Amino acid sequence: MNRLLPFLLLLVAFTSHAASAQDFVLVSADTKVQLVYDPTEAKLDSITAHLLAQDIELVTGYRPLVRTSLSQATGNVILIGKAESGMVKQVLGSQPEMTGSLKGKWEAFALEVIKNPRPNINNLLVVAGSDKRGTAYGVFHLSEKIGVSPWCWWADVKPVPQKELILSDLAFVSAPPSVKYRGIFLNDEDWGLQPWAAQNLDTDVKDIGPNTYARIFELLLRLKANLIWPAMHPSTKAFFHYPLNPKMADAYGILVGTSHAEPMLRNNVDEWNEKTMGAFDYFSNKKTVAGYWEKRAKEAAGIEAIYTLGMRGIHDSGMTGASSKAEAAKMLEQIIADQRSMLQKHVNTNIAAVPQAFTTYKEVLEIYDHGMKLPEDITIVWPDDNYGYIHRFSNKQEQQRAGGSGIYYHASYWGRPHDYLWLSSTHPALIREEMAKAYEMQAKELWVLNVGDIKPLEYNIQLFLDMAYNVEPFLKESSYVKQHQQDWLAGIFGQERAPQLNQIMWQYYQLAFERKPEFMGWSQTEPTTKTHYTAYNHFYYGDEAQQRLDRYKALEQQVKKLRSEVGTEQADAFYQLVYYPVVGASLLNQKFLYRDKHKLYSLQNRSSATDYGQLARQAHQQIEQETEFYNNQLSSGKWRGMMSMKPRDLPVFHEPVLPELKPQPSAAAWSIAPEGFVRADSSLLRLGASGFDLPAFSPWGSQRYFLDIFLTGNQTVNWKVNTSANWIKVSEVKGELSATTSRKEHRLWVSVDWGKLPKKKPAQGYVTIKGAGKTYKVALQALAPSHADLLSYKGFVETNGYVAMHASNYSRKTDRGAANWAKVDGLGYAGNSLMALPLQAAPVNGTADITQTAAMVEYDFYLLADAAAPVVTVNTLPTHPLTNEYSLRYAVSVDDGPLQIVDFKTFGRSQEWKQHVLQNRAQRHIKLQPLQQGQHVLKVFSIDPGVLLDYITIDVGGLKPAYSIVPETVNR
Repeated sequence: MNRLLPFLLLLVAFTSHAASAQDFVLVSADTKVQLVYDPTEAKLDSITAHLLAQDIELVTGYRPLVRTSLSQATGNVILIGKAESGMVKQVLGSQPEMTGSLKGKWEAFALEVIKNPRPNINNLLVVAGSDKRGTAYGVFHLSEKIGVSPWCWWADVKPVPQKELILSDLAFVSAPPSVKYRGIFLNDEDWGLQPWAAQNLDTDVKDIGPNTYARIFELLLRLKANLIWPAMHPSTKAFFHYPLNPKMADAYGILVGTSHAEPMLRNNVDEWNEKTMGAFDYFSNKKTVAGYWEKRAKEAAGIEAIYTLGMRGIHDSGMTGASSKAEAAKMLEQIIADQRSMLQKHVNTNIAAVPQAFTTYKEVLEIYDHGMKLPEDITIVWPDDNYGYIHRFSNKQEQQRAGGSGIYYHASYWGRPHDYLWLSSTHPALIREEMAKAYEMQAKELWVLNVGDIKPLEYNIQLFLDMAYNVEPFLKESSYVKQHQQDWLAGIFGQERAPQLNQIMWQYYQLAFERKPEFMGWSQTEPTTKTHYTAYNHFYYGDEAQQRLDRYKALEQQVKKLRSEVGTEQADAFYQLVYYPVVGASLLNQKFLYRDKHKLYSLQNRSSATDYGQLARQAHQQIEQETEFYNNQLSSGKWRGMMSMKPRDLPVFHEPVLPELKPQPSAAAWSIAPEGFVRADSSLLRLGASGFDLPAFSPWGSQRYFLDIFLTGNQTVNWKVNTSANWIKVSEVKGELSATTSRKEHRLWVSVDWGKLPKKKPAQGYVTIKGAGKTYKVALQALAPSHADLLSYKGFVETNGYVAMHASNYSRKTDRGAANWAKVDGLGYAGNSLMALPLQAAPVNGTADITQTAAMVEYDFYLLADAAAPVVTVNTLPTHPLTNEYSLRYAVSVDDGPLQIVDFKTFGRSQEWKQHVLQNRAQRHIKLQPLQQGQHVLKVFSIDPGVLLDYITIDVGGLKPAYSIVPETVNR
């Protein structure tokens, strides 16, 4: 059978037509479905039966009767139960193939319609599971088919009302999930989930208690997940502190685990008291620590659980008591042996039948690598580096272990170099790439996503768990993830709006990939530093800072318009899933990029500089206003306390601190600043002089440059523009500057009409701006293909002293057997990347082997003049070596010259690694021998698998600092 597609692809449209013989009517004018479950079976059957009844009521207004006996039911009936249960076997006795198709499978389900099985039943829809969770997934499969989203409660997603519900083509048997254990880790709940739960759901204990967990467990089942790592910060009592918490997990069929820092289902932060219990040190305080663990093993013996083994410090710190990594490895071996003895004694004498995990987080990976021996049946859990890049996978020997391996992945994080706890900012294409890679590296036993406090990570959670449930479509096409997001949005907001919303959210994630909103202060934490001015260039590349602002503003304008258009039923979901994250990210970027302009424009003595300071403060105030609405007005106050705009109160979230400006006296009332009019230190250059120039124009470079006109005082100025030739185009030829806030400056765009340009030779001209008795003259040059071979050249061409290319836009690609550079859609600054495949290939070594057997991509480029010291900069994604047998190498050569091998592997939490994850890129600079004017070829060879190429520049003396990707210089 085919695997289930992610939940939105399972949506089979319900219809209002008259029912055919093959249809199953849930609700119509003369038919009202009833639900039946066996009360002697799992409590989860009762829970899901009543939830399905609620879902049908959400859609139709009719709440079906829920019965516990088939003899009580009449008409059309849905029977819910495990395939091996007596009630299901009773009605499926004539169809053993259905129950047989589920036998021995993990969390699978089947649907079947039986006509007239009993005199009192016209049509019976059987929802049968191979186990209790499989049954629950089958029930929620029906909920999705009638239009009820898994996010119906957690994001206020309302289904489309229907008077009739008629389902077609129901016969179905699911495959087991791709990953056995799939779930979420509630973390950093201090500013959202915990205060919200205390105020709204668990008001008796004022904490995250059983009522909150019931809602979370329901969400997990609707998302076809099965595992929780409970919240564990100091603000929250331990999961087992409230006896109803584990009972609720058992009722909902959710397995309980704990994070890398919490062995044996213990919450050390809340449950270990150093004053009364002594040091959390197994060797100096063994009796107390062992008793602490064993008590929990006894207490949890009756529930489904995954036990984290090993030991770390109290809260995400290293284990104490060892003088070296080698000694720590021996200590952990003994600790794990003792923990397994406890599990054998209290949980199951067959220790291999007890789910166990060992997470190689931070220093634990180094300990593991110092010869630590781990029992074969324990699952090795490989974490990411907290910023979305998985540190390592199992090598071929480790892949043979009976316990297999799993992944602990972050979509939210507290820690160095900077938190990202506020908005959802992990790019869907990165999640797809890393988790697809994980699956292909045989990490199939356990996937856990750190979701912070759930909101606003709704789509990240959906994507991650959909991949864990059915990874196949994500493996087949890297581009599938964008379609997945669109399908998800279509299921919530409708097919008509989905394409536009998909583009909005994709751009939102793309901007966050370049720089997360929380990182826009250019500050760090642990230790916490003050914010700094950004690295975005306001004076080159068309003002890359303003381009980022413009992209955000375009998204902001679209979502504000859409907010006024969506119906009242969708309004709350739209605010949570689209409006707040997009507008919040836009405003935080405005706060810092306008602060930049406030300072930088003051150095040019612009009167508008103070206005940018006001805009920065206004952006901060608007974030406060939107967050107040989220917490107090959204969904009639349902989310009171959920959203904090300043988790940990880090400097990036503070009101912007603006320097006091001291305008310099100027005889001129106004001035100009062409693109590039600034030194590296951002100070004034030739202000007030009569000579200015723009960067050179070329058919393969930027097609326009900006020219700013601005007041330096308060006088009104009328200005006019003239050009010296008809091939020079200016966006406007006259205007007025005044002290009004919006009119203190004006940006002109200068471009070239190539059809009117003299052929084959450079042309020079001028733009002249006059006003208030002052004249400024700006020189410009347009480069035609003066070299004969450029007339037909297809490739990358130098412009203004540099060449820029996207890695995926190669001139040629050479595969060598299975070795190849494969396109990864949607990932990287350039929008697409190239990955060195296959993943488990042997690394290529030796110059001869590299040039003859390694996969290769080639880039044709053309230099307009001799280059004495060109520098190639290769930008890759900051991934980590796939296993301990690899590094992160590739090789570069130009014109078949000397091969230069490059390695961008980082070690530990170094300063280099910190900059890599803050920027989502790793850069390596390769110095070349002198190159002559004319055609050249850059070659990049694969060495280690998994390397991801993003974009490349060649600096021949003119490349200016940039944070964003430099626009391609390509002649097509």
